[in-house]
Amino acid sequence: MPQFDVYRNMDPTSRTNYPLLLDVQSDLLAELNTRAVVPLCPASAMKGRLLGNLMPVLVIEGKAFAMLTPQLAGIATRKLGPKAGHLADQRQTIIAALDFLTTGI
Repeated sequence: MPQFDVYRNMDPTSRTNYPLLLDVQSDLLAELNTRAVVPLCPASAMKGRLLGNLMPVLVIEGKAFAMLTPQLAGIATRKLGPKAGHLADQRQTIIAALDFLTTGI
């Protein structure tokens, strides 16, 4: 499960609001049965409530999604849905958001 892969959210209680989950966990920890993920929602649903570097807009197949970094969570690998994309090309933006969450920088 490569870092920065995007998966469909299979949780029926949250997938309407957060249809995608971004895997931010290092590939070095691939043997764990869990993954650290950040939910993604359509950027239009945020209606101007994005918090700059903390919640960047990422593009997946031409569609804009907000990275809801403050909602970083662990999930069992078996609960991830099908792969929906890969965002390694947006690595710098993703890492900057995670750094801002954890260090304030």
